[in-house]
Amino acid sequence: MMIVATFIFQLIGSLGFLLYGMKMMSDGIQKSAGESLHRILGFMTGNRILSVLTGLFITMIIQSSSATTVMVVSFVNAGLLTLQQSVGVIFGANIGTTITAWIVSFFGFKFNISAFAVPLFGLGFILTSIKKIRKESIGEALMGFGLLFLGLDLLSSIMPTVNADNMTFLSSLTNRGELSIAIGIFAGLAITILIHSSSAATAIILTMSYNGLLPWEFAAAMVLGSNIGTTIDAVIASIGTKVNARRAALVHVLFNVAGTVIAVICFKPLLALVDILVPGPIQDSMTTHIAMLHTVFNVSNTIIFLPFTRQIARLTEQIIKPKQNETPDTYKLEFPQTGQKEHAAAAVVRAEKEIADMTTVATRMFQRIRESFRERNPADIMAGKEALAADESYADQMQEELSKYLVHCKDLPLTENQSNNISQMLRIVDELESMTDDCYSVGLLLNRSVEKKMSFAPEDLERLDPYIDLVNRFLEFIRSNINRHLSTEQLEEARTLEDQIDLFRKNLKKVARKRLESGADVKSELLYIDLVRHLEKIGDRAFSISEALYLTK
Repeated sequence: MMIVATFIFQLIGSLGFLLYGMKMMSDGIQKSAGESLHRILGFMTGNRILSVLTGLFITMIIQSSSATTVMVVSFVNAGLLTLQQSVGVIFGANIGTTITAWIVSFFGFKFNISAFAVPLFGLGFILTSIKKIRKESIGEALMGFGLLFLGLDLLSSIMPTVNADNMTFLSSLTNRGELSIAIGIFAGLAITILIHSSSAATAIILTMSYNGLLPWEFAAAMVLGSNIGTTIDAVIASIGTKVNARRAALVHVLFNVAGTVIAVICFKPLLALVDILVPGPIQDSMTTHIAMLHTVFNVSNTIIFLPFTRQIARLTEQIIKPKQNETPDTYKLEFPQTGQKEHAAAAVVRAEKEIADMTTVATRMFQRIRESFRERNPADIMAGKEALAADESYADQMQEELSKYLVHCKDLPLTENQSNNISQMLRIVDELESMTDDCYSVGLLLNRSVEKKMSFAPEDLERLDPYIDLVNRFLEFIRSNINRHLSTEQLEEARTLEDQIDLFRKNLKKVARKRLESGADVKSELLYIDLVRHLEKIGDRAFSISEALYLTK
């Protein structure tokens, strides 16, 4: 028992040095080159090859594919990278992480690590201590390198104490054919999830293999499993982010899982290829075999999947839908490159569907405003500002893309009615975008009233309730009839709603002016009048849309 306990504590201590060294090294490099790395990612182009090279380059520098993918998720969340650009970067990050296995393979077992690990740590400590030279980040990276190699040295030194007698359970796991491969994949997956680093997991696998504890096939299976386990950090980083950031994390998961499945199907040929690339007996070059396997696996996956970056991005869009009331990051509407007459009607139908979606965005924004008036909770009003801003920005993108799409539609061989309808659709798109601007303006006014701690009489706010309900009724009328031809009776119903809204506005503004004349707070009353005016403008937009729908055929 004493021997076992000693081994366990030595193992934990060695892993502690290894993991903390990798973290310190990665953090130090990111601090010293972080801004440059962020700029590289921020200016990423749509070229898939360049995306892969960028992911490869950054991961080789910071020695952590998890750090790169977490960075990618955050950049996608901030809108600095598109989903399609992130696919290539993630592919490159998987290749870049293989450099750690080569470093450990070449230097971890062929030299007296402690002979330069300790001096390296000392040099790093000196750099972090002398503040005047401003090389603390480089010093931290050197200390991390020192701890990493010291951890490897300690880990390697305790492995020979483990022999076949006290590790009999391993032989029972590694001699079961295809079941052993599955067990190895699961073991690599579990270790990587536990320590949150595929590089560290690979270093552990290399050390155990070097000391004869793992046979070649089982070690290879563990490497494949570690590639799945490394996706955990991207998944965790995507929790609570925007929809495209969650999709970027899914790209990492799909890529590594699909690649592992292919590798398992071609397991024997894959190992044979590695044997060809690494000459000599396996037992004499086990660590080189594992490093080569890691590289071949990730390079092969990238070659297989790189031509399909667009399709992979679309697949994630199908799997992960925006949450209820969540606005996607960007809006794109591609025009079908065809001029055939039978496709003209289909193009118009597509535009009608997008207009219906834009109407939903506008009505959703108004519902947020309506809830703010109804609940009158300052915290909710302040929190809703970001959601309104996201919706308003998305509506701007919709207007631009839809307008370009509809202009393209005019070049198709259309009937006279179809051409007239497209003109009205352009008008509707403009009015919907203006409506979202008005909704956002109302939201800003509400925020200002909270920030400036303006007070309104309860009866004044109550007078707004039927006015807001009337505007909401008009919006629901538009939403239920969008893309339909309005009859004369329906147009008269819309005109009646607009007249009622105008009458409400006049009465509310008259009351506000009387309060101003009686000495009420000027800022509060002027803001109240602005709220009434913007709400009335939403009604004007709704009536203009009604007229456009009436003119469609």
